[in-house]
Amino acid sequence: MIRALLTTLGMLTIVAVLGAGGVLFVFYKYGQGLPDFRQLADYEPPVMTRVHAGDGRLLAEFAVEKRVFVPIKAMPKKVIQAFLAAEDKNFYIHPGIDFMGVGRAVLTNLKNLGSSRRLVGASTITQQVAKNFLLTNEVSWRRKIKEAILAFRIERAFPKDRILELYLNEIYLGFGSYGAAAAALNYFNKSLHELRIDEMAFLAALPKAPNNYNPIRKPKAAVGRRDWVIGRMLEEKFITAEEAEAARRQPLSIHKRDETEYVTAEFFAEEVRRELVSRYGDDQLYKGGLSVRTTIDPKLQAFADVALRQGLRAYDRRHGWRGSFTRLGPEVRLDRPGDWTRALGRFARPKGLFEWSLAVVLGTDEKFAHVGVEDGVKGRIPLSELTWARPWLEGQKRGPKVKAPIDVLRRGDVVAVERVTKDADDKPYPDDFYGLRQIPAINGAIVAIDPHTGRVLAMSGGYSYELNQFNRVTQARRQPGSAFKPFVYLAAMDSGYTPSTLILDAPFVIDQGPGLPKWRPANYTKKFYGPSTMRLGIEKSRNLMTVRLAQTIGMERIAEYARRLGIVDKMPETLSMALGAGETTLMRLTTAYAMLVNGGKQVFPSLIDRIQDRHGRTVFRHDRRSCADCRHKVWTGASVPRITDARKQVTDAGSAYQVVAMLKGVVERGTGRRVGAVGKPLAGKTGTTNQERDTWFIGFSPDLAVGVFAGFDTPIPLGRRETGSSVAAPIFRDFMARALEGEAAIPFRIPPNIRLVRVNARSGQLARAGDRDIILEAFKPGTVPTGRTEVLEGQSWTAGQGAQGGAITGTGGLY
Repeated sequence: MIRALLTTLGMLTIVAVLGAGGVLFVFYKYGQGLPDFRQLADYEPPVMTRVHAGDGRLLAEFAVEKRVFVPIKAMPKKVIQAFLAAEDKNFYIHPGIDFMGVGRAVLTNLKNLGSSRRLVGASTITQQVAKNFLLTNEVSWRRKIKEAILAFRIERAFPKDRILELYLNEIYLGFGSYGAAAAALNYFNKSLHELRIDEMAFLAALPKAPNNYNPIRKPKAAVGRRDWVIGRMLEEKFITAEEAEAARRQPLSIHKRDETEYVTAEFFAEEVRRELVSRYGDDQLYKGGLSVRTTIDPKLQAFADVALRQGLRAYDRRHGWRGSFTRLGPEVRLDRPGDWTRALGRFARPKGLFEWSLAVVLGTDEKFAHVGVEDGVKGRIPLSELTWARPWLEGQKRGPKVKAPIDVLRRGDVVAVERVTKDADDKPYPDDFYGLRQIPAINGAIVAIDPHTGRVLAMSGGYSYELNQFNRVTQARRQPGSAFKPFVYLAAMDSGYTPSTLILDAPFVIDQGPGLPKWRPANYTKKFYGPSTMRLGIEKSRNLMTVRLAQTIGMERIAEYARRLGIVDKMPETLSMALGAGETTLMRLTTAYAMLVNGGKQVFPSLIDRIQDRHGRTVFRHDRRSCADCRHKVWTGASVPRITDARKQVTDAGSAYQVVAMLKGVVERGTGRRVGAVGKPLAGKTGTTNQERDTWFIGFSPDLAVGVFAGFDTPIPLGRRETGSSVAAPIFRDFMARALEGEAAIPFRIPPNIRLVRVNARSGQLARAGDRDIILEAFKPGTVPTGRTEVLEGQSWTAGQGAQGGAITGTGGLY
């Protein structure tokens, strides 16, 4: 008896030793070369970057996986309990492997041998973390061994809560949801804290096989699995019997996630994306969970988009009709009376229609073109809404007048239309009247900047981002033409000249040498006006006066101002550059104008106010000024903290104001008179290049700088008499009218070294009794006119004389 007992004990000991040895061998063999589990200590799941507008509304999201990361401490307790009940009830007590669970699974699987039931697993949450983060999805016993080894190691290295946090934020739960928080949004349109018990139970039912419990394709299986989890929660005493019963009675209702409301500013958002990639790289942008607060003002952005579109459309209508959408594509056949809806449905909807509708022409008569609109209704386009549509001719000219709808449209043409309610005389139209519309061939851009900080408040880089993603604010380098002239005058103000200085407006010719044509700049009017004040030269955009002034003060000085104000980095020192022949971008030029109105302080355009990482730490701030006294939680009546102005002074404040005052005259009496309709203190300058290829208007109010550019992407003439005044200025005017609506009329701020004196606007001399054309002119101390007048005459020269300015090349500003 004793011998048999000893024999049995010996056998058991041998088996135990062999078993332990086998386990040690397996751990040694498969434990080598495993991934380093310590990387989980610093692991942060890929989280989307969210970009917000200045008012906090969402502008854009950038992500590989649209995951919402929620720290374990912020998760509702019952959500955690639901997953523990379903996946790993012994999570907080096992060492990484649940041996009791493994034993139960073995017995259950032996019992179910020969049946069609699915094999039962016993993977713990720790094992799932090991598989999801460190191993592949290979189905084999080798992987299960590696999984178990890693689970032991992970448990020894990390606290349970960290392991659970990784699991609940990483696990895939179907419907494109990574993590429990994303799943709550995608299945129920709720945050984790808003979930009911039955909804928590359903999410906890998904980790094993989300597709098997798809609530839309397999609702019975989904409900059955959910109820099983509810039962497990009851067994573990996480919920009461009453709560369990109430949860089971709830129908499994899926609520599609609300469409995220975005601020519409595609060009701005793309520019922000480029900057973030440049700063942090693709990985940090798409996986780093950055929170970005931008400078954009959604209200101003909406005004900018509308003003730009309307301005480009207005120009386009002045130059005729280029034809229907079917002129270059397949015709729409209308063989039977009622088949137009089907035929139109097969037609690819053009990009860039915005609020317009697509329509097919069903026929015409003497007064109307009859159309079928894409929303299924029929309408009429009256002849009065077709008269603008004279045929477009090369050179932006127009063909004969429209006398009947058949002159413009044919049956089967697919066109853009817009519902119209009133005619040109404000008389109401019938309900079924439409106007013919056309996507402009011209393009353009507008940008609005806070001149005191450089914050970009609105940016529209083209007519339609959908049509073309090229950003004409930041990427298009074009000649600014006369819009550059204020900086020639700024250099003159800093050199001691005044707005009353007289400059000769007369022919100017330079012989450039053998084989080269003579350079003869001219005024837009092709006339000469004799000695004129510097103010008049900029108000009327006189080219000849600007060239003489540039020659007098020196092109090297003007090139230095262009560099200092960020317009052109290395401007050739040739006289044509004074007329705006040097290429620049709308953003650069508008920022330079901002430095005029802010008193000559240097600012840089900025799209981003602040960037925070996923943990809420600020990693970038545009405003780097420090103010310790600004951080008090309560104001106790102490004096207001003073913040040091660290902006560099790039030009004299008095000189900058003198130029501002002259640009105000451009709006009041000069080439920018259209802008005066806004009725607020505004200043600015038109710009047009040779052959009317580029048109500009850059201007400002005391607290808002705005730049507008309009032209074809491949530079071609815009047509006769199409200038910055007729194309770009109306866009500026319409934007400013909306942006400043309801705002107080703030005058331009006058620096302390400026004195306003009454002068005769034509002569620049002190006003006398009986003078009619009197204005207030800005002078620095000691520069007020005394009665003596000198005229800057400049000089023409021939090649080889070595006169200042060098070779003359390029085109120049006109108007």
